[in-house]
Amino acid sequence: MGRSHRPQRLAEEIKKIVGDLLLKGRLKDPRFQGMIAVSGVDVSGDGSYATLYITAMAFDPTLELGESEKKSILSAFENSAGFIRSELGKNMKVRHVPELIFAFDNSFEYGKKMDAILDKLDIRLDEPEEEEEDIEDKYR
Repeated sequence: MGRSHRPQRLAEEIKKIVGDLLLKGRLKDPRFQGMIAVSGVDVSGDGSYATLYITAMAFDPTLELGESEKKSILSAFENSAGFIRSELGKNMKVRHVPELIFAFDNSFEYGKKMDAILDKLDIRLDEPEEEEEDIEDKYR
């Protein structure tokens, strides 16, 4: 049997609805501080569970959120899970709204660390091109 695209469609719909709730300020918990977004959603094959991956940044880009702030944001989402599920039920055409699991998405921070490492390597892209031109001249 082929794989169903239903979990993917359901994940995109959940991401859109929760993103709208955040954007419009309908989640009123004061722990929702900084810039918060749902970076991804994974829905189980039977649609009973949905894992929402949360990305958050401080308003000041030079500051990073600590572990306590991240835990606070996840706790705020867990406390708001009932409201979020009710909003999902109102806006989606599904028989059963999935149980919500919240996880922090660390891929942005990982990318920043990788960029810093690559910057430290000080690799210049101009040098290899010059060497290739010299090689071509030798064989002419």
